[in-house]
Amino acid sequence: MSSYDVIIIGGGPGGLAAGIYAARAKLSTLIIEKSRVGGQAATTEEMENYPGFFQGTTGPQLTQAMYEHARHFGCQFCKDEVVDLELEGWEKVIVTKQGRYTAKAVIIATGAEPRTLGVKGEAELKGKGVSYCATCDADFFEDLEVVVVGNGDAAIEEAIYLTRFAAKVTIVVIHDEGVLDATKIIQERAFANEKIHFVWNSVLEEIKGDGIVQAVAIKNLKTGAVTELATDGVFIFVGTVPRTEFLRGKLDLDERGYIPTTELMETSVDGVYAVGDVRQKFLRQVVTAAADGAIAAVAAEKYIHEEENFRKEVLEKTKPVALMFWSPFHKESLAAVPVVEEVAAANAAKLDLVKIDTYRNQRIARRYGVEEMPALLLVKGGEVAGAVTGPMSRDSLEDLIKSI
Repeated sequence: MSSYDVIIIGGGPGGLAAGIYAARAKLSTLIIEKSRVGGQAATTEEMENYPGFFQGTTGPQLTQAMYEHARHFGCQFCKDEVVDLELEGWEKVIVTKQGRYTAKAVIIATGAEPRTLGVKGEAELKGKGVSYCATCDADFFEDLEVVVVGNGDAAIEEAIYLTRFAAKVTIVVIHDEGVLDATKIIQERAFANEKIHFVWNSVLEEIKGDGIVQAVAIKNLKTGAVTELATDGVFIFVGTVPRTEFLRGKLDLDERGYIPTTELMETSVDGVYAVGDVRQKFLRQVVTAAADGAIAAVAAEKYIHEEENFRKEVLEKTKPVALMFWSPFHKESLAAVPVVEEVAAANAAKLDLVKIDTYRNQRIARRYGVEEMPALLLVKGGEVAGAVTGPMSRDSLEDLIKSI
């Protein structure tokens, strides 16, 4: 079993950014990636909307640079697949096909995978003319004709990329003529491309072929008519599904399988963070994944240091600890601090005092269910043995100490 401060599951832009920040903070860091480092970004040819890289930079080039950046600071990499996790508690266990690891903090960056249509022939002809990645497979269709399904940014950008190789690209669009979900600048490029043709108000009904793709059946949503179109390949871009199946029962997921997080990328489990396309968010782009990764790594560093100090100062103490929750912005708790300090000093042989500033550290307050301030808990062996909340007097604190 190998132990690390931080283990990152997934090596896309979010995971790589987290690796850079965590390793640079002198945390021992491991990224576990089951396939190609770089994630979906590594299969994206054009990368013109990542700040500072608007000309001539491809997805593979950008993610390779991120990979080298992470390694420069000492981040380690392992090509393996996670099959089980034990996330509760201080020492988290990650079980892979090839080994077993422990970590103080875990960052989940498993991303999302292309959504399938579920139409007849799709599964049977996957990899035999049916593809979900233009960058990966476009060169197989040089001077041939292909069909693209989808009309968002990814679909239209990939269709444009396909025109570098294919003789003709036909896009099947569910909307009325002229209506696409892609951003305006991408739409304009597609409409101006002579190799791109559109089939409006339509959906793909079936993919046909004997061993390889030979044709598709397209249904017009207004007339109900189904027509057959000969083609050499089908590229499907209709959204993504988060790779979180292995996390069910381990932490909270939303109804679609995405991971809800706080603004610090915290999940429902202490010390576990989620970044990039796998988390519940508004915009799924390389730039937002990288930002998520940076935030998660800094939050993980803070969590590790806080938890190590808390364990040393509170959980591992043999004598009771007076744990006071206060805030510099809370008038009553400010008044209570000198009273608590005086009583604690008078009883220094019996207990230690640890003050928790809830403005800086709300996680410990949540752990003990502290909702009112000021609050003082007497903790023995990590368990609460007594408590006082609200206005505090010397007599009430002395009585609490005597009670245990």
